[in-house]
Amino acid sequence: MSSTSPTVAPPRDPGPSPARRAVAVLLLVPVVVAAALWAFAWPGARTAPRDLPLGVAGPAAAAEPIARSLEQKEGAFEVHRYGDEAAARAAIEDRTVYGAVVATPDGPRLLTASAASPVVAALLREAVAPGGRPVPVTDVVAAPSGDPRGGVLAATALPLTFAGIASGALVTAFKLRRGPAAATLAGAAVLAAVTVTALAHDWLNVLTGSWWGEAGAVALTVFAVGAGTAGLAALAGPAGMALSSALMVLIGNPFSGAASAPELLPEPAGLIGQWLPPGAGSQLLRSQAYFDGNGSGGDVLVLCLWAGLGLAALLFARRRAGEGAPAVA
Repeated sequence: MSSTSPTVAPPRDPGPSPARRAVAVLLLVPVVVAAALWAFAWPGARTAPRDLPLGVAGPAAAAEPIARSLEQKEGAFEVHRYGDEAAARAAIEDRTVYGAVVATPDGPRLLTASAASPVVAALLREAVAPGGRPVPVTDVVAAPSGDPRGGVLAATALPLTFAGIASGALVTAFKLRRGPAAATLAGAAVLAAVTVTALAHDWLNVLTGSWWGEAGAVALTVFAVGAGTAGLAALAGPAGMALSSALMVLIGNPFSGAASAPELLPEPAGLIGQWLPPGAGSQLLRSQAYFDGNGSGGDVLVLCLWAGLGLAALLFARRRAGEGAPAVA
């Protein structure tokens, strides 16, 4: 008879001691608080115009001194010159500039677009007043009466971000792949868009553009965030999910410029924010709600890139996982 010795299981690694884990938590909490405070408070504490697009219109002899005065404000404004008031108004409606100073025989007049940014409109009133004297102001594209300060529109950025992250996380948790994953992300985006547009457009009356254009902007934003989240999770697992949440919430939301304008944020926060879905999505929704979709091409491109790359990562990661699986006899 042959006897076999019992197999002895290797000792389990108990991992870090409770004391070390407690120390790690105590060290991690202030780091997270500091990062969140930096991301959300720093842009607000450093709000100032930086190459803010502003038009100057009128005869060259009268408009040139105004343009030179604005250009001397330490890079605060990016001055665009127009031959007359009509051209300046068209540029504002196309979202080329936030406002314009029109030189007239009676002195300068200011054209603003509070729908583009109430904060910028108020800033321009102070910036172009000669000697502190107020100038006549015409609001070419006014913010809706239901949201004169733009707070409701700005507040949509975070819920849309959460909706996208939630859809990407659920697709990952339920292990949906390829076609079903893409269809689920798209369906969630459409349902979120219908809900948000119905509330903001029909109930609150703070969105005043094309209903379907606004819904399309919301759907594309949620889809881009969801696809990006699912793609990063497929590539890097829980670390990818954490990275997506940090990018979209801690960076994308405060750097979006939704509450003010990207050109008012400290560099490079404004630029970074416009390359992330929350920033591009909030600007796209503003364009659709108040400017007939003008100036939205770049925002659509950014959102499509995130959506496309996210879906490609989702497909690539799943395919690699399938290729690496052992063959079943």
